[in-house]
Amino acid sequence: MSTDQKTNDSARTAQEQTLRRPVQIAGVTIQPRVASEDAALPPVVATPVPVPAPVAGQRCGLVAIVGKPNVGKSTLLNALVGQKISITSRKAQTTRHRITGIRTQGAAQYVFVDTPGFQTIHGTALNKSLNKTVVGAVSDVDLVLFVVEAGSFTTADAKVLALLKPGIPVLLVANKLDNVHRRGDIAPWLQSMHERHAFTEFVPMSAKQPKDIERLLGICEKYLPEQAWWHAEDELTDRSEKFLASEMVREKLFRLTGDELPYTSTVVIDKFEEEAGRTAKRMLRIAATIVVEREGHKAMVIGDKGEKLKRIGTETRVELEKLLDAKVFIELWVKVRSGWADDEARVRSFGYE
Repeated sequence: MSTDQKTNDSARTAQEQTLRRPVQIAGVTIQPRVASEDAALPPVVATPVPVPAPVAGQRCGLVAIVGKPNVGKSTLLNALVGQKISITSRKAQTTRHRITGIRTQGAAQYVFVDTPGFQTIHGTALNKSLNKTVVGAVSDVDLVLFVVEAGSFTTADAKVLALLKPGIPVLLVANKLDNVHRRGDIAPWLQSMHERHAFTEFVPMSAKQPKDIERLLGICEKYLPEQAWWHAEDELTDRSEKFLASEMVREKLFRLTGDELPYTSTVVIDKFEEEAGRTAKRMLRIAATIVVEREGHKAMVIGDKGEKLKRIGTETRVELEKLLDAKVFIELWVKVRSGWADDEARVRSFGYE
C-alpha cells in the first residue's frame, strides 16, 4: 500500500471506517458505496414532530385524582369533566384503570387522571397491577387532588398519602361534605390534616354540588403551567370507545349484582364494529364476555331465565347510545376463569398493565 493511501486511511474517522466496511454474508460480499456515490444521493431530511403552537394566556397540565377505594374519585372526575367517562358504583374498588378526563374551559385545559383506589388488603396479581397504576399516575403531574371523606382519615388514607412525592402541590379535597351533620367538627379535623401533610390548600366540598366543582376548577387553574393545550377543545377523554363500552358493562354488572359478586369479575370486549346505520348516523355491534371465577357466580350474573344478564345488556345499551351518539346492538356472554386475578399473565391479557 502506498504512503498516500496510508495517509488517506488514517484521515478517515472511526465512524467512516465502520460505515464503509464491506458487508459479508455467507457466500456473498457486498462492497460499500464510495464517497462519490454517497455525494450523489439526495439529502435525508428528518420530518419534524409537530408541536402545538404556543398561545398567549393558555394553560394546560396534568391533575391526578388519588385516594383510597370508594371515596368518590370517579364521581369527582365525571363532575369535573362534565360528562360521565369513569364508571361508578357503591362497590369499592370499581375503577381499575388510569382514566384520563379532559375539561377545556376559558383559557385553561385540565387533563385529569382518575386512578384506582390504592389496595391495602389483597395481594393478588390484579391488585398489584392496580397499585402500580396509582404509583405511576402520581409520579409526573402538575397537581394532585388527594381525596378523602370529610372528617375522616384512616390507615388506608395514610398509605395513599405516603405515596405522594415532595415538590408537587397537593390539594386536600374533603369530599362528601354533605354527609357531615356537624360542620363545626370540620375545623379541628382540618387542623389535624394540616399537621399530617403540607397541603397546598384545603377544599371541603361535595362532588354532587355544581358550585363546589366550579370552585375546585378555579383553584386548580392556578397550578396549571402556561403552555399550549394538548388536546382539541371538544375532547373529553383519551380512552377508546371500545374501552368505554367494557367499563359500562362492568358498571352495570356491579350495580345489579350488589355485594354478592366478587369485585374480581371483569369484562372483555370480543367484537366492536361500526356499520353505516339506516336510521341513525352510526351503528355499533358489540360482543362482550363477562369473566367470573366460579360457576355459582355465573348463575348469579345470568339470573333466573337470563333476566339479570338481559337487564345488564339493556342498561348498558341505553347508556352507550347516549354516550357514543350511536345505535348500539350488544351481546353478552358469561365465562368462568378460575383464579384469573392471581394469574399475572391472564391479568395482562385482560387489559391490565
